Amino acid sequence: MKTYVILSVAIASMVGAAPVEKLKNEKVVSLEYTLRAGEAAPVDGRPAVTVYFDNGSLEFSARGHTEKNSVQRGDVVFQPAQPGEIKNTGSSDLHFVRSEFLTDGGAEIWGRTGLAPNYKVLIENQYARVYDIKIAAGTNEPQHTHHARVVVCLSGAQLKHLMPDGREEPSTLKTGEVTWRPGATHIGQNLGKTDLWVIAIEPK
Repeated sequence: MKTYVILSVAIASMVGAAPVEKLKNEKVVSLEYTLRAGEAAPVDGRPAVTVYFDNGSLEFSARGHTEKNSVQRGDVVFQPAQPGEIKNTGSSDLHFVRSEFLTDGGAEIWGRTGLAPNYKVLIENQYARVYDIKIAAGTNEPQHTHHARVVVCLSGAQLKHLMPDGREEPSTLKTGEVTWRPGATHIGQNLGKTDLWVIAIEPK
């Protein structure tokens, strides 16, 4: 009996904590995961974009197949519709945000349309356009246009947006923040002493 109890506790400890829902609307749900070393978590069968906050290693298992990967802070990965399990195979915590798409998306290709020159497009498919934004401390971006989007903040900063009609809007982001921003045209200003680094996910 003692052996059975000890074995049950050991198995249960490998199951990670439930993800935290950060936002949800008609197009996307964003879930935040933190898996300790050796922990695993099931993932839904919806297509998704995952943004990693930590360096680490993981396994994704689905339909009897296991894929092993190493990831770095800021890595962005698209995963097609497939239920499975993510396991942290590293020696430290693995923190990531998984944004799952709730519609079939659209066929339109946005490319770099509307984006500032310093933005780097990482992924574009029928579900979303995903790009990297970096703004050095104390600098401005030129005027540009976003679609409505999920913003995953890897490095926070004190920000302000200048709107075409002359209005000014505070737009500060904190490291680790996951939020929804409506579509807009503006000039971005980094007023603080820290560089901004975010991943923007625009669902179609």
